[in-house]
Amino acid sequence: MATPSPRLRAGTDKSRPSVFWPLAVVIAPLIALVFKLEIEGAENLPREGAYVLAPNHYSESDPLAVALAVWKAGRAPRFMAKESLFRVPVLGWILRITGMVPVARSSSAASARATLETSETLVENGRGVIVYPEGTLTRDPGMWPMRGKTGAVRLALAGDIPLVPMAQWGCQAVLPRYGKLKLWPLRRPVRVLIGKPVDLSAFRAEGQAPNLIAATDAVMADIAQLLSVIRDEPAPAERWNPSDHGQKETGRLEP
Repeated sequence: MATPSPRLRAGTDKSRPSVFWPLAVVIAPLIALVFKLEIEGAENLPREGAYVLAPNHYSESDPLAVALAVWKAGRAPRFMAKESLFRVPVLGWILRITGMVPVARSSSAASARATLETSETLVENGRGVIVYPEGTLTRDPGMWPMRGKTGAVRLALAGDIPLVPMAQWGCQAVLPRYGKLKLWPLRRPVRVLIGKPVDLSAFRAEGQAPNLIAATDAVMADIAQLLSVIRDEPAPAERWNPSDHGQKETGRLEP
């Protein structure tokens, strides 16, 4: 299972740490040229301290909208990223100095240890991290959130960190799922809705797989409900399960 590596950059997180300013001056206006964000519920994102933010994922471009939304809400947008990316010249340096969280594949014992260490580091440094609980672009034909993985819940429970659900919609107009980029017209509208932290108090028995799965299901249900508000239509009663439809849970979705 993909798990967070404990090798996080040291240092104390501020609401807008200095390392983000020079990058944001260039990157944020460029993203804003592509996406015109309408953000609701920004008050639900903690203004300080650690948090785990769990958004839906349906377009290769939606991390840009999520990052801009988090920045506009006053926090540094830090994602989990594959550990291999940290070894790429230049890109790896950027990921490290901005405090992104490396994710590695490891055994279950190493997984539990890495999750605990990462969670402790987030709490110690007052950092937030963005975790896509689906782990990949949704396989759901209607682009609703599909079944989630337990990584976000594990992080939140390990450090008693608020887990905040987020839904966003509109990025598919710029880059459809596995489609072609469409930059014109600029400023495509994207709605972002940040929900209240998920109550995980009933799922705090650590190490019990059924509890982690049930907690993840609760998180995905909250994300789906937020998306149903944005889309003004009811979400499916059950989350799409790729294995029930003969689909792989990672990699490109074949038509």
